[in-house]
Amino acid sequence: MKRRTFIFSLMGSTAAAWAGWKLNSSRWKDIVRATDRLSKDSATLGKMAKFSKTGHALGTNVTITVFHDEANLAEKAMAHAFQAIEQVEQLMSIYRPTSQLSQLNRDGHLDSPHPDLLRLLETANRLSLHSKGAFDVTIQPLWKLYYEASQRNASPKKQDIETTLKKVDWRQLEISPHAITLHHPEAAITLNGIAQGHAADAACQALKSHGIHSALLDTGEIGTLGTHVQKNEWTIGIKHPRKPEEFLGLAALKGRCLATSGDYETRFNDDYQSHHLLDPRTGRSPEELSSVSVVAPTAMQADALSTAVFLMGLQNGKKLIERMPNTDACFITKSGKQTTTTNFPLTS
Repeated sequence: MKRRTFIFSLMGSTAAAWAGWKLNSSRWKDIVRATDRLSKDSATLGKMAKFSKTGHALGTNVTITVFHDEANLAEKAMAHAFQAIEQVEQLMSIYRPTSQLSQLNRDGHLDSPHPDLLRLLETANRLSLHSKGAFDVTIQPLWKLYYEASQRNASPKKQDIETTLKKVDWRQLEISPHAITLHHPEAAITLNGIAQGHAADAACQALKSHGIHSALLDTGEIGTLGTHVQKNEWTIGIKHPRKPEEFLGLAALKGRCLATSGDYETRFNDDYQSHHLLDPRTGRSPEELSSVSVVAPTAMQADALSTAVFLMGLQNGKKLIERMPNTDACFITKSGKQTTTTNFPLTS
């Protein structure tokens, strides 16, 4: 399910993502198959040529394009990047019954969790704390309630929402180096608000480990690594929440990542009032914002923060963003008003 745009320009290693959330104090389906193609663009940019590889990842066709002067190295780098995304899927997909996340949801307990899953959940819990519970990976039972009601062309009943909310609470998630436990018997986790960003960082790090410093990743959205071979920064259009064919403006990315969460991607009704962004504290979709775009040092941070601040609302979300190092946001209200933090790189 396409939930948001993530656009990334990686700085440093994936490990840097786990250092996030220090507040100035210090569905997917089968991912990549052997039928992927590698093509070389006939045009060259100086000594750099363009190479592309396409596969099925994150529930859609994914194309990675890199600029480099060696075809064999470019091919190996892109194959490694798809493998990195596949590893994330194997661990964290809610749709794969053999993933560690599916095992945790099924059994309520997981022994010997993979270090990546541990770090991701620890990061999610820190954001839950800083967002006062707005970001909550245990939201899955509530999302399932709304989805099943939408399949009947109905809305959940108030009593059903209240009952389901008892299953949702990030504080019921216990994490240790040797095990993860869900303390409510009907609790379930979804990492849809953070794992896509982590996968993007992992793919970029894989490219970078092969010496790739300029790349474009197209998942139906656009991602970037480094700088464009002909320019100093990547210019990315931010989707208008009410005009599908238009951009709000352009974001100039240099060394930061961008993600957008909006009320328009997955809606349960036609008036944008009920959608996939559900507040775990109220059981309903917030009524103030139509979209939030966040730039941050890593794709994972931008991904998770775009969800959190959408749910927190303009005032509280802006305060959280302003406390985060090297992080900015653009807020669009349902009335169309646009507000940005000081250094959000919006051009026109």
